[in-house]
Amino acid sequence: MLEIELYYSLIREYPLIIIRPEKPEDVPLIYSVLEQTFKRDAEAKLADSLRTACKDHLSLVADDNGTIVGYIMFTPVLIKNGAEVRGMGLAPMAVLPSRQGRGIGSLLVKSGLQILQERGCPFVIVLGHPDYYPRLGFVPTSGFNIKSQWDGVPEKAFMIHVMDNKALENVSGIATFRDEFDEAL
Repeated sequence: MLEIELYYSLIREYPLIIIRPEKPEDVPLIYSVLEQTFKRDAEAKLADSLRTACKDHLSLVADDNGTIVGYIMFTPVLIKNGAEVRGMGLAPMAVLPSRQGRGIGSLLVKSGLQILQERGCPFVIVLGHPDYYPRLGFVPTSGFNIKSQWDGVPEKAFMIHVMDNKALENVSGIATFRDEFDEAL
């Protein structure tokens, strides 16, 4: 129900851009968007691997009158320190280079966060640009004593968007992404 309301509110705000779940026929177009955005195919291959291996993913596209202009994927992340707390990781996310700077990426992120919050997801972690993600509600994970599983990740680039503070009470430790990310790095 709330996903339908989100859909209609986005249509009013961005009349040509529709954020919707990916469909099987979108996969080649998503691959192209990722490849064009990152100027390599590693992120596109990562999305394909995650799509196949991870049934608990959320994949959304930005559809501009039948043309896929943006893409975002969320997959499970665990914070381990004795107990485990499960949330989601944001990656990959891409907007066609010719369409960047128009709010499409922000729209994808906000849409995904809203859907995940409605589903009861307590947090989303991203390894991303420290000038971009804070305006969407992300803060460095260091404030929660959460560290990346990968060595050498800049502290200010490893961020979290908390949607349920209670779920993260007394939680700290290592944030662990799916194994497919290790293969892509």
